[in-house]
Amino acid sequence: MKIKYYLKEFRVHHYIKNLLIFVPLICSGKFFSSDRLLSSIFAFLSFCLISSSIYIINDIKDIENDKKHPTKCKRPIASRIISKRDSMICVVLLITASIAFNMLCFEIISSVLLFLYFFLNILYSLGLKNVPLLDIAILVSGFLIRTIYGAVVTDIVISNWLYLVIISASFYLGFGKRRSELKRINGNETRSVIKKYSLSFLDKNMSVCMTLVFVFYALWTVDETTIAMYKNSRLIWTVPILMIILMKYSLTVEENSDGDPVEVLLHDKGLIILSVLYLIIMFVLLYVF
Repeated sequence: MKIKYYLKEFRVHHYIKNLLIFVPLICSGKFFSSDRLLSSIFAFLSFCLISSSIYIINDIKDIENDKKHPTKCKRPIASRIISKRDSMICVVLLITASIAFNMLCFEIISSVLLFLYFFLNILYSLGLKNVPLLDIAILVSGFLIRTIYGAVVTDIVISNWLYLVIISASFYLGFGKRRSELKRINGNETRSVIKKYSLSFLDKNMSVCMTLVFVFYALWTVDETTIAMYKNSRLIWTVPILMIILMKYSLTVEENSDGDPVEVLLHDKGLIILSVLYLIIMFVLLYVF
């Protein structure tokens, strides 16, 4: 059965990144609004499908390079388990299904955002991933677009502080990924852009971005608008938990890790426990108190 290989090619475990779409709804205190929740679910499915189509397009383009890579050579397309023809058919079906789900929560801006995400990632696959800093900036834009997309389909305005948190956190994760890739570089490495970074550059910018995450998040928790919205001044107590989460992530990345945020999270039990604890506390503060 090829189903498991298609699921592997879809990068289903990376769908966790699309949960950012629910952030505006959760932070609005209106998570249990059925209409908004349904729109977020449709938006989530739409983004999952479009992101899978991009992964396949990227693998089709990089098939020759992936064959030379020690781990990427095992991907279904690179190993010829899934043919190019079947892959392209799959791309068409995924994009069609993504557009259909987007229509269920249709907003003109949401369609523009979906197209923008697809367009930027195609450009990334076609060569921008080999341009230092621009490669990370495009990855960051993906996280930001997900958040804005979730806000648009639910008609929710979220704090500018939260946008800044997401941007700085995304840069932090992006630099962390490049740091791990640089440490693990070898003769089979097919991405020249990694060699254009240095450990000192990545370390300094990871520190700057992590500090900005703490500052922006703390400012959000004490912002008068935030306190008035939730009638709750206790959010400030979640700052230490967030600090520990990012420090634990840094500790993991600086060890023997590939730096991919999803892989790091899914394979680090301590990080999973801390993240779940943070989500529970946030839910209680936002919806119980």
